[in-house]
Amino acid sequence: MINIEVGKRLKECRKANKLTQREISEMLGIVLQQYQTYESGRYQLDYEKLIKVCKILNVSADYLLGITDI
Repeated sequence: MINIEVGKRLKECRKANKLTQREISEMLGIVLQQYQTYESGRYQLDYEKLIKVCKILNVSADYLLGITDI
């Protein structure tokens, strides 16, 4: 399933935390290209990576998933 909104929010939060795609991919333990597919909305974060990225970016899963706007 493609989800552009999650990718947009992921990119927005990453930039707000002044992280590059490479830095966050390394924190997640994945290759850069895999992370880029998440931001582009081509692939979804699995449950484990969703939790990790929320902790890294200090954001709720509800926000990233578009359930809330805060």
